[in-house]
Amino acid sequence: MDASIIIVNYNTADLVAECIRSVFKFTEGLSYEVIVVDNASGDGCGDTLRREFPGAGNIRFVQLDSNLGFGMANNEGFRVAAGRNLLCLNPDTLLLNNAVRILSDFLDSHAGVGACGGNLYDEHMRPAQSFFRNLPSLAWDLSLLTFRKVERLVYRGSVMFNHTGRPIDVGYITGADLMVKRGVIDEVGGFSPDFFMYYEETDLCCRIRRAGYKIVSVPQAEIQHLEGKSFGRGRAVVNERKIRMAEESRLVYYKRNVGRTETRLANIAYGLSLALSKAAFRLAGRDLWRYYDCRQRVFRELRRQEKRR
Repeated sequence: MDASIIIVNYNTADLVAECIRSVFKFTEGLSYEVIVVDNASGDGCGDTLRREFPGAGNIRFVQLDSNLGFGMANNEGFRVAAGRNLLCLNPDTLLLNNAVRILSDFLDSHAGVGACGGNLYDEHMRPAQSFFRNLPSLAWDLSLLTFRKVERLVYRGSVMFNHTGRPIDVGYITGADLMVKRGVIDEVGGFSPDFFMYYEETDLCCRIRRAGYKIVSVPQAEIQHLEGKSFGRGRAVVNERKIRMAEESRLVYYKRNVGRTETRLANIAYGLSLALSKAAFRLAGRDLWRYYDCRQRVFRELRRQEKRR
């Protein structure tokens, strides 16, 4: 089989059904299966799939007994997948073209590429974060102090979305549409159990790159990410629970992948960037300062806890 499409569900059964409809509508020219892994949600996802897609022989449903988080649930999909290429696809995405074949063909024709992803668009079809050109590091956090202006100049705007019209090497692909070769997963392992949510795809891409493979953005593959945020727009969305998970995962990522001295310096730069962003948005009268205020507070709290250990 050419590709296995893995969708993790947690109380998003209707979105999963819409996502699968878009897969069936646009995907052609290759053999594929859809594997839905339910993270112990109570939304009757299995019943929804049987009702909406009666007789569909290429949909497999995996029911988990507990919520394992995004990465580990995808790993359960990897275990039963028959595809040569594995696509992790968010439930809140809609294919806009034959993205599965485009990505699968790209992996098949490039031996040195371990993973790839397409261009993501938000609900209003504006460019949304699809990748990042570099992996998190001291340089990454220093760049936050300039609001990534230097990187935008260096990469001519294609920092998180591919405007070039051609494949480009990147640091990591967002987990919303990350396709990885099965052989690469077998070599480097799946998602790490150290991450419940956030940074798991960054960590996986880091390990893939360390194994000598490239991570590539393929802009010809186009996918709408309904929860994707367009750049420079939007109001403050302050969900402290999610912010806390993201900040915890950031610290775990740095412990796993970045040296101790560099991590210390990166944390200093990161803390300064949060304070700067908070002050800048507040002076500009933009509500987004509240989001950075929460991130700053959570980050400081986690750092204090870390120092006491």
